[in-house]
Amino acid sequence: MSAVTPVAEGAPAWLALTPAGALHAFAQCQPDESACALQALLGGAETPTEAAWLAAAPGAPALLAQALANGWIESLPRRIDGPEVRLDDFVQHVIASLSGERRAVLASESGFCLGRAGVSQDEADVLSAAAADYSDFALRQARRGWSGAQGYAAFHTDAEMLLPAVSFVPLWVEGVGYWLILYGEPLLNNPALVELLWGIQEAGSRFLLPTA
Repeated sequence: MSAVTPVAEGAPAWLALTPAGALHAFAQCQPDESACALQALLGGAETPTEAAWLAAAPGAPALLAQALANGWIESLPRRIDGPEVRLDDFVQHVIASLSGERRAVLASESGFCLGRAGVSQDEADVLSAAAADYSDFALRQARRGWSGAQGYAAFHTDAEMLLPAVSFVPLWVEGVGYWLILYGEPLLNNPALVELLWGIQEAGSRFLLPTA
């Protein structure tokens, strides 16, 4: 997140989505009411006040206490401005910090590489295609009645499986699927995850590839 702007003493609290909240909010293609309410925290150019969020997001009043208790949101004494998505290196800068090896790829559900950090273009394209294949697999399993395949996937080279070599993290923003592919330890408890999702929402069609 690009900037923090102090506010006068006594001003209302601002609410920010945490990394845990981001994973909860953007994990499903069809988010439920609570996930939609959390997504609304990233719906503008700055974090909303508590009052503004409660008024604008259906389900927010009933969710507030639970979201605070679960660590999905945090209350701040100042406003946070959204990421500067006009920067050409926005994606690679953000996703690199989510990987323990600073090697990462952002792919579309359809298999296109949308950004990479620390890997070659050829490797990023291969991983993006693998993500598309896994999306198809997860969808087939869901149709058969097993939704578990739509969760996170990790691949290990160590037989003890202590630390993944590569992790695939599915994310959905406004009905569009993305895969965050991370080498080494996935550092998902990182504000950069919120920044990435916020940037995708703010950029809108910038991350969408034209259909054939």
